[in-house]
Amino acid sequence: MTVASQVKQTLASLKGARGTLRVYSTQTRDEEARSVFTDALEVTNSVIEDLEKRLQTLEFEEPQYKGN
Repeated sequence: MTVASQVKQTLASLKGARGTLRVYSTQTRDEEARSVFTDALEVTNSVIEDLEKRLQTLEFEEPQYKGN
């Protein structure tokens, strides 16, 4: 498995986790729990953005990974 495909797989997993955190944050009635889910959602979004930038760099430096 190439580095690019590992990054893509990780991104897919993180996006799934982001969706789950979104659901939890909107469904909970406990303000403290909502705050924790919202904070985790912000961190997850930041990591996703960083990995997407890294993936763009990988695809630019190694064109054979683009679109795979």
